[in-house]
Amino acid sequence: MPQIIVLPHEELCPEGAVIEAEKGVTICDALLKNDVDIEHACEKSCACTTCHVVVREGYNSLQEATEEEDDMLDKAWGLEPESRLSCQAVVDDEDLVIEIPKYTINMVSENH
Repeated sequence: MPQIIVLPHEELCPEGAVIEAEKGVTICDALLKNDVDIEHACEKSCACTTCHVVVREGYNSLQEATEEEDDMLDKAWGLEPESRLSCQAVVDDEDLVIEIPKYTINMVSENH
């Protein structure tokens, strides 16, 4: 079973995390299932960028982003070439190392 290694994030995962992820689930669902409370303001429908992650290792194992996802990513804070929306990126056989950016552009977050 592939692992997702989450680099430390000041608020969501201060110590970082190593989680087991089932092949075929999205990164977002795997994080939420393992108590990493990543934002997902659009309820995982590819309509916002609050679940943006940067895939530091294993990026090429993911299916290519759709045009819709690429269009949304253009609006993400801290966009990098290895950026993905975690609600759209599906785990395959390879381990992933991800970084959750410090900020999102969610103007209506209930936690702030």
